[in-house]
Parts: sequence; structure tokens; C-alpha cells
Amino acid sequence: MPNLPRLHRISQITPDQSVICITGENSLPGWLNLSESEKEYAIKQLQSDEEYVVINSYFKVTYIVKIKDSHPEYRKKEELRKTAFNLRKTIKSGNHGTLVIAGHKDFPGAVSAFTEGLLLSFYSFDKYKTEAGEKDKTAYPPEILLYEGPGDEELKWLLDLTGSVWFIRDLINEPVNHLNAPSLAEEIRKTGEESGFKVEILNKGRIEALKMGGLLAVNRGSVDPPVFCILEWKPEKALNRKPVVLVGKGIVYDTGGLNLKPGDYMENMKGDMAGAAAVTGAMRTIAKAGLPVHVVGLVPATDNRPGGNAYTQGEIITMYNKMTVEVGNTDAEGRLILADAISYASKFKPELIIDVATLTGSAAMTFGIQALAVMGNADRKYFRMLEECGNEVYERTAELPFWDEYGELIKSDIADVRNIGGREAGAITAGKFLERFAEYPLIHIDIAGPGMLKKDDYYRLKEGPGTGARLLSEFLRKYAAGLTKKN
Repeated sequence: MPNLPRLHRISQITPDQSVICITGENSLPGWLNLSESEKEYAIKQLQSDEEYVVINSYFKVTYIVKIKDSHPEYRKKEELRKTAFNLRKTIKSGNHGTLVIAGHKDFPGAVSAFTEGLLLSFYSFDKYKTEAGEKDKTAYPPEILLYEGPGDEELKWLLDLTGSVWFIRDLINEPVNHLNAPSLAEEIRKTGEESGFKVEILNKGRIEALKMGGLLAVNRGSVDPPVFCILEWKPEKALNRKPVVLVGKGIVYDTGGLNLKPGDYMENMKGDMAGAAAVTGAMRTIAKAGLPVHVVGLVPATDNRPGGNAYTQGEIITMYNKMTVEVGNTDAEGRLILADAISYASKFKPELIIDVATLTGSAAMTFGIQALAVMGNADRKYFRMLEECGNEVYERTAELPFWDEYGELIKSDIADVRNIGGREAGAITAGKFLERFAEYPLIHIDIAGPGMLKKDDYYRLKEGPGTGARLLSEFLRKYAAGLTKKN
């Protein structure tokens, strides 16, 4: 992974520095070193509601960004992130060694939001390009200086969070011939060591001993063994008596198995482990931030292929919790490995289980790339908190009904449950399947739409944008803050 740009705070701006000024009014601060004619031009452009103004003074460049007042605060932050993406190429062409980001009559969080959008926009994945000039120079952005920006704690969170997104984007973008399930486990182990959370990796023998029938069945068509990763962040003074357990789908490549996907649907399936990446990114962020909460991450990982002794339609699988599953479709594999992990989560007697997965085309067809589908049986307070955090980081959640009647659609005549229902309510029946394996409160998050993108959605870059990591991290930060107030 290319290094994130260096980022720190400064106490004053010198006349020769290139500056991004974020303003909440049609006015300019005195510290913005511009000539009278440049100021007149800038104010005229601001009054015409331009998104931003660029003034090239030859030895420096001044970028003036206008905040849109018509939106609620969380939308203003998102507009600033998007503007940062829109300015990315212009900033790159300026070839700045350093770049100041500052605010003028803005609102709390404006400088942080713009900086976050810029850092996420600077990412590129070009490690396999070998021709001279082919590497994207935006991978090596300028040093960023924040003037009157966020405090030290918020600045550290910003760096830790964006660093985690860069890290998991690398994981998602890696092709399966470079990142199979054991390789993913090794990357998780390394980032655990670097960040401070514990990682235990269960190999195939231990998975067999635990009789995780779902994970083992999906793996049968592969030449690579499955892995089951247990990530744990448990600080000495954790405020929660019962942990929050995060579960991430780790299908490193999904062909559909014997129910082989058409080529168009297989194109981006190296990213079918985006849920596992999101969980890993969140664990990395909270460990680096030292949040005083006990959190466990579970990542079952394998590829799903049609080779060898691949599992078939009609098979009956005995899962980790001893339930039997009739296989209705081998391309509904993600829920099988998640089900074993959700059952395993009972060992920790959790307060809450949250699973994240690129699980169903149904969720993508329902919400497109704009929302993460959520559903579950947990207390309403957790759904409200997720919604608030989703707005804050603009990974918005949209809740689907979770009525008992949907569970009727996955009944089996010959087993306890079937791994698919009919064509109707596919995202919900997948969630109801997972609920059958949860002994503790569950929230299921389906990121099939925004988890893999065919083109850039502003700073959410195409292929693997890293969806879910920012949401989970913000949720856990808010959860920790709530516990701190109680204590």
C-alpha cells in the first residue's frame, strides 16, 4: 500500500503556500494572501454559486471551496468530500510539495470532511503496472497541513480511518491468484500485529474438528484450504461486559460453484470478500484509536469453485450448530460460511452480532449503490445508531422488514432449512437464513450494491471502495462514547 500523505497541524500560513480555503460565506479571510484583483474575482465567483474557485498565482495556487448552506450538516460534509474528489486532478496538476487546508466561517468538521474526501480520493491501485509513466502519481500526494483544523484526537482518528480504508482497498483489489484465503488470513494477522489486536487463524484441520459444515462445503471445489480468522480487541479497561461481534464474509473469489455465474457476473468476484475487509478495517481503526470496548471479529474465508468434489444442489449439510441445510443453489454460498461464523459467535456471549457481506443481487437491485441494506432482530437503539453513523460517514443504511413470514420462504421438506427461497424478497430471506443461526441479537448488513463499483462514485473509487469499514468504525466509536457517558 502506498503511504498516506503526511498530515499535521500548523499555526500560521505563509504568503507562498498553496491553500484550500473552505468558506461558509461569500467572503474571504484576511490570512488568505491574495491581491485585490484576485479577491474581487474570487468573491464574484462565490456569489455565482460556483462549487469552487481556483486562482493560480504562478508561485502558488489558491483553491476556495464554498459550503452549500441548503443541506443539513451531514450532507454538507458529504458535499465537501465530493468536492475534494472533484479537485483531485487539479491538485495533482499543481504538483504541490505541501498543501494547506483551512476553514473560514465554516462549521465544526468541515476541514476534516474535506480532508477525508481528499485522502480517500488520492488512493490508487497500480502495483502491477510495470511500464514507465503508467503508475498513477496521485498515489504520492502532497504533504497536507491543517490550519485551525481538527484537534489532535480527531486528526489521529482521521488518519487511522483513512489508512484502514486504503489498506482494505488493497485487499479487495488483489486478484485471487495473489490473495487466496490463507493469504488473506496472513494479511489480517500482519495488520493485527501492526495495529494491536489479536488474531487467531484456524486451519482446515481445526475447522474440520469444529465441524463447520458450511465453510467446508463451500471449500470442497477449491485446491486452496479454508481459514477461519478470529480477531479480538480487548483493552484492559473495556467498558462493555459483553463484546460486540463483527462477522465478515470472506469469499476471496466466487464463481458460483456448480451453479456457475455468467461471465459478466463473475468479473468483479475477487471483491466478494469486501465484508471481511470491512470487518478487518474496523478492527484496525478501533485498535489504533484505543477505543475502550471489547470487540471480536470473525472472518470465514474460502473461494467458491466448481472443481474437485464441489458441493452440489440437493446436498444436505450439517452446520457448526448441528442444524441441517438443504442446498438449493451453490451460488448462495456466502450465507453458509457466515452461518457457521454467527453460530461460533455464541462462544463469546455477545451483546450484539453484526455481519457484513456482499450477499445478494436482490439488495443491489433494491437500493443500487446508494444504500446498505440492513435488517435483523436487535434492539431498535442499535438500528438508530447505525442510521446516525451511516449519515455521518455517508454510508447510509436502509432497513428492510424482517417479519417471521419471510422465514417461511426458506423452509425445506427434507432439512431444517434451505439456503435459498424463491425469487421474491431474496435479500430478506438471506437475512432470515442467518437469523436461524444467531443465538444472540443480530444485525445483518448487505453491501452488495455499494461494496463493489463499476465506476468511481466520487471518492468511493471503483472496484473496491472499502464500503462498511467507515460505518462500523463510526458505530463502535459512538457506542464507546455512550458507554463512557454512562460510566
